Amino acid sequence: VQLQAFGGGSVQAGASLRLSCAASGRTFSTYAVGWFRRAPGKDREYTAAISPGGSNTYYADSVQGRFIISRDNSKNTVYLQMNSLKPEDTGVYYCASRRLLPSQAADGYDYWGQGTQVTVSS
Repeated sequence: VQLQAFGGGSVQAGASLRLSCAASGRTFSTYAVGWFRRAPGKDREYTAAISPGGSNTYYADSVQGRFIISRDNSKNTVYLQMNSLKPEDTGVYYCASRRLLPSQAADGYDYWGQGTQVTVSS
């Protein structure tokens, strides 16, 4: 599975962005997908994850209620709708995939996209 994340940008606090993670491969619907982010000078941080079929979603406390993860398996794409953005949401956002069950642990994922930059200014 190859992943490509895009949709980042520079916005003001309170704005919204939608990230997309496009995947190759005919078995994408059997893969869970997670979004992670890395802020400058910080470790990679789990943000959200979704089950292969899309029925189960999971969020970090820091984004719960503001971010929505979803997927369209007919398009081999996972989305991260980010609302009410805050300066602390700034970072490079990566999508990753693994077979079957979602995970909050980055080292549990087998495939990674190249990342897309999100910058939120106050």
